[in-house]
Amino acid sequence: MIPVSTFAGKKVALFGLGGSGLATASALVAGGAEVIAWDDNPDSVAKAAAAGIVTADLHGIDWPAQAAFVLSPGVPLTHPKPHWTVDLARASGVEIIGDVELFVRERRAHAPDCPFIAITGTNGKSTTTALIAHILRSSGRDTQLGGNIGTAVLTLEPPKPGRFYVIECSSYQIDLAPTINPTAGILLNLTPDHLDRHGTMQHYADVKERLVAGSQVAIIGVDETHSTLIADRIERAGVAVKRISRRNVLADGFYAEGTGIVLAETGAARQVADLSGVDTLKGSHNAQNAAAAIAACLSVGVSEDEIRKGLASFPGLKHRMQPVGRIGAVAFINDSKATNADAAAPALSSYEQIFWIAGGLPKAGGITSLAPLFPRIRKAYLIGEAAPEFAATLGEAVPYEISGTLDRAVAHAAADARAAGEAGVVMLSPACASFDQFRNFEVRGDAFVSLVAELEGVTMLVEPEKGK
Repeated sequence: MIPVSTFAGKKVALFGLGGSGLATASALVAGGAEVIAWDDNPDSVAKAAAAGIVTADLHGIDWPAQAAFVLSPGVPLTHPKPHWTVDLARASGVEIIGDVELFVRERRAHAPDCPFIAITGTNGKSTTTALIAHILRSSGRDTQLGGNIGTAVLTLEPPKPGRFYVIECSSYQIDLAPTINPTAGILLNLTPDHLDRHGTMQHYADVKERLVAGSQVAIIGVDETHSTLIADRIERAGVAVKRISRRNVLADGFYAEGTGIVLAETGAARQVADLSGVDTLKGSHNAQNAAAAIAACLSVGVSEDEIRKGLASFPGLKHRMQPVGRIGAVAFINDSKATNADAAAPALSSYEQIFWIAGGLPKAGGITSLAPLFPRIRKAYLIGEAAPEFAATLGEAVPYEISGTLDRAVAHAAADARAAGEAGVVMLSPACASFDQFRNFEVRGDAFVSLVAELEGVTMLVEPEKGK
């Protein structure tokens, strides 16, 4: 835990007592703050009270006496309308911040020079975050990984010289971190997302810009208009900018060229890494992630040799284009995180000869947008409620069967792939939510891994979860 000493002896109101909120309240108390917390969920309030957190309805507190109001990032700050607690805090002139801002202040107070890499963007954040942390750890550096990737930032070890922090930041967290100042800040890309919480694409982009604008080195993907404009704007303001691209050759920056990552600077270009043998970093989207990771690691003193070794050994993220097993020339890929067509497209575009397991609870639009990738699919194995709809979309373009359940789909796809007698992949990339048959995409992915492990002659690359 990081005790939040910067609010020692001060009154702090807090709303939102889910996982990260409860961790934040505990960190504030551990640092000596006088915390009063609340949540709209009575169960969360009861859990916090049992943990020793003082709880009370924030309608009735002395708001002008509060040094700060800490808001959970899941609670609306601006759109579709501010939460009632936000209105109360603003009416009393109380600053509104979140857990990432508390971390930033603790780092500034106790170890301002410890390397801090912050990652944001619409897509690719988690892979890039995990990749950077893996490179740092594999090079022997003391590395803390957290934030939006799933580990609350204030549950990490406290800042100290030589300790590296790799923090994934959502737009909601950035909105609550007004003084965020990473050593290296990464903005991967910007496409419309979370507009229900930000109102407009411009406001969404403005929030994301704050992370890189406060960075010592800003690493920015320049394949979209909004992020390109951000790079130009903050560079004019004096920020050191490193541009990255997965689509275009850059005169200055890091870009993908085939399976290579090229660094262009001072009028020369050279390849700094080759991803051709890294199964966990297939696809142009992962080339962008790798380029960002390389730029960030170089900016905090990691050598190119250390980076290349880290890239080669990257195990990937669970449920995201994760190689889990192999039978001869047939690979088995767990991409359960692909819960809509757009999310499934990167995996489908990264492989040939795909035996595709798809389906579940369908999303609006189905899989129509994936039609350009249908030639890569040898056969589809359709499961869940979406099976009839997906079958109609595939029509005569792709052979398919309605398998119904995941166990039947895995068994049939594995048999067909082996019978084909050539290199191919059996891929779970559902393009659907899981809720018709599984509690969440993680459970669905774990079930896939367990079913693959039961196949005859398989060599597993990951161990199935116990009890799955």
